[in-house]
Amino acid sequence: MPKLNREQFKEFKTKVKNNKGSEIEILVGLGSCGIAAGSRKTFDAFTEEINAKGLKSISVKRTGCMGLCETEPTVEVKISGMPNIIYGAVTPEVARKIVENHIMRKALIDNLIQDRPSSDILEGGIN
Repeated sequence: MPKLNREQFKEFKTKVKNNKGSEIEILVGLGSCGIAAGSRKTFDAFTEEINAKGLKSISVKRTGCMGLCETEPTVEVKISGMPNIIYGAVTPEVARKIVENHIMRKALIDNLIQDRPSSDILEGGIN
């Protein structure tokens, strides 16, 4: 990959900054406990469902352990304007439901929510 000059870097930085709020991010826990619980199939189900529905501006990323080993596979969904949510026991079937309900309809799947990440709690203050 070629190096960027100063002007190219500024353009790249602006482009990333402007696109930051519009992207939806799905983080699939692929630590050893997640892999043992089937998170690779979950990861594949997300990418397949997103592609099948022709959805854009969604990134599916791998992450390490989220510290919720008993609820693996775990998935964090980040959508601008909504709280970040961690879902547990996310099978490939559940992954498709998350795409359909949470991503497309902006409706949380309450019975699968495990936690809100600390960044959301801190932003909202402690009550």
